[in-house]
Amino acid sequence: MPANPIGLLLRNRHAGEHTLAWAAADLQAPENFTLASPAFDHRTPIPERHRGRLRGPKLSPALTWTEPPAGILELVLIVQDPDVPFGKAAIHDLTVGIDPELRGIPENGLADPSPVPGLRHGRGGLGHRGYAGPLPVRSHGPHSYVFQLFALDTHVDLPEKFTLDDTVRAMAGHVVGRARLDGTYEIR
Repeated sequence: MPANPIGLLLRNRHAGEHTLAWAAADLQAPENFTLASPAFDHRTPIPERHRGRLRGPKLSPALTWTEPPAGILELVLIVQDPDVPFGKAAIHDLTVGIDPELRGIPENGLADPSPVPGLRHGRGGLGHRGYAGPLPVRSHGPHSYVFQLFALDTHVDLPEKFTLDDTVRAMAGHVVGRARLDGTYEIR
């Protein structure tokens, strides 16, 4: 397939790491536990089976983590792509209500509705709820997909149809630990 001229034209444009939830001043905390996936290693390509699709299933990768700090009441997962050419990092998942006793989420556990009890999904890209896998502009170059897991000393109080901005406001001042896993994906 020939290169996409739009992707090539925008190749040097990226929203940037500073647009991630990870960079928000109110969400800073020690990186005192780890996040991993049996599907891919940190900073390596996300497998094709977990890529984005405009239509059809969106199969989230399994995730695992080590024990978060003591006293945690809730975990929040935010997955973003800071390499989109315009605006802020794209939201590929926004999940709250993760039980801190869990040590992972199974493959497709970020579906909406989730097979994991208690998980709630906020609105992501294009209004989608639940996991939406990588789907970068063809020929734009590799994109990073940043899985950010935040450990909170409170339960977030959010409306039924919550957004990333709602979530960040509710988390502000309550993050006591965090973990990060970066995957990559490229459509040539």
